[in-house]
This record gives sequence, structure tokens and C-alpha cells, in this order.
Amino acid sequence: KILGEVGNNTSLGGDLTAEHDGTLSIATTHTQARYVLPEVIRAFRERYPRVDLELHQGTSEQIAELISTNKVDFAIATGSQDLFSHLTLMPIYHWHRIVLVPKGHVLAKQQKPLDMQALADHPLVTYVFSGTGESSFKRAFREHGLEPRVVFTARDADIIKTYVRMGMGVGVIASMAFECTDREDLVSIDASTLFPRVTTWLGFPRDMVLRGYMVDFVHLFAPQYSPRLIRDAARAQTQEEVDELLRDIPLPLKGGCEQEAAK
Repeated sequence: KILGEVGNNTSLGGDLTAEHDGTLSIATTHTQARYVLPEVIRAFRERYPRVDLELHQGTSEQIAELISTNKVDFAIATGSQDLFSHLTLMPIYHWHRIVLVPKGHVLAKQQKPLDMQALADHPLVTYVFSGTGESSFKRAFREHGLEPRVVFTARDADIIKTYVRMGMGVGVIASMAFECTDREDLVSIDASTLFPRVTTWLGFPRDMVLRGYMVDFVHLFAPQYSPRLIRDAARAQTQEEVDELLRDIPLPLKGGCEQEAAK
């Protein structure tokens, strides 16, 4: 602990002279890296051109391994909080799943709202499941007494869309992974009433002193949090303290093409 405090004091001293130099290393999933972070990273690079960025992609288990061995500064993931109990976790935004089918598919022609039984009647293509417990995806089916027939899984939503186009099955992906160009041959069906809302969070070691550019990155990623509030969260000793600090701050709901078109 003493060595950790000495290291943090050294880092803090460095903050005073080198706020615009350094390295920021982030571990995250493909969905975040591909569909959410590019705009954040572009803005960050404009502000901090001398800070080197390292982006590592992986599953929740791989992200947990990277941050627990101090190979990255930040972890960005969805769910799986039990893997990250040693981190300070800040919720960033909510999102829903959508169902994806080719134009002309029977579900695209269906007039009534999609239900779990209709979805269970089709082979499904979706994300790789976490190995740490039952996923909210499977749980949603089992709560209706159904068993999903998942015929293909991938970490990458672009790969899932490729196999949906091939006719392998009905896709279930994150809402922000549906791009406007996908509307040329795919149809997005709202599934927000079928599956629970999901929250993406950013985490860092509880004893970490955040350098100025780290605080700014979090603020760019989550503008609902002021830099002062981010620093207060970083100083919190427990996750309960963090949750209390952030409790009354609403989180945005992240969508895909429809949200972009509405801007």
C-alpha cells in the first residue's frame, strides 16, 4: 500500500509538469471500439496530440485480465461487474438490443410487435456469451419458458451482420451497431421490450490518481459528468461511495442509425 501511495504521489507530481504528455491505454469490446469510441478518440487526439493512445479489444474476461495485471489504464465494458470488483466503475450510457433481418424476411413483414416466441422460432446469430454466468440474452428467453437456438456467435457485430445477410439466422446486436448504410439490405426491429436495458461503464483501479488528460477523456466519453465529479469519484474509497455520487445523474440512451438521423 505504501509503495502504491508513493507511486501515486510521483504520478501526481508528474501531472503538474506533463499534463499533455503520456500514454492512455484502454481495453474494451469491439462494439465500443468500432461504433462508440471513434468520435471520442478524435476529439481527444485534437486536444492531446502528444498523448499516445493504445486500444486493446477483447471479451470481458480478457479486459479483466488486462486491467488486473496493470497492462491498461481504463476498462470499458458492459455488464460482468463481478469481474471488476477491484475497480471504480462509472456508468456511461444505456443501450438496447435490436433484431436484424434481411429485407423480405418474414419478421420484417410482420405487422404485430415482435415477441419472444416469434424470435425463438428462428435460428439466431448474436454475440459470444460470457463464460462467467448466464447472459441476460438467454435469461430473457428462459423467463418465457423458451430456449433460443443460437447457431452462430461472434464478438464483432460486422461479422454478425455478414452472416445475417447470408441467411444463416436472425441477428441480435447492440442498437448502436446498426448504421445507416445497413438499411440498404437489412431491417432493424426494436427489441427494447424483449431484453433488459444494458449499461456500458468505464472502470479504473481504485487507487489510481487520474492525470488531467485521463479526466478529460472520461468527460469526453461521458459529458454528463463534470471533471470535478470525475475526480471526486476517483477519490472514493468504495463503489458504494461512487454510486451515491452519481446516483442522480441521468445516463443517455445510445442508439444507432435512427438516433443519428434524428440529430
